[in-house]
Amino acid sequence: MAEEKKKKAAGSVVITVERCKGCGFCVEFCPPHALKLSDQYNVKGYHPPALISREMCNGCNMCGMLCPDFAIYGFLQNKKSGRGGDRER
Repeated sequence: MAEEKKKKAAGSVVITVERCKGCGFCVEFCPPHALKLSDQYNVKGYHPPALISREMCNGCNMCGMLCPDFAIYGFLQNKKSGRGGDRER
């Protein structure tokens, strides 16, 4: 009965692709390495970030704190409803 439960990360990110200038701060400093630069271009001609996997994101918002253009932010998922944006304060 000593089954190990797989710990799921409880976060996600919101990316405003058109604000991004492709600096890569969010990708470089993401603690769980859940982000990568996309192969796609935005209208400015930059590669915005993309979430590699929702399971990897822990919702720490390090990406949002470092983004000079406010193009990305992380958030914790509400465990009961599965919806985001419900951080405990």
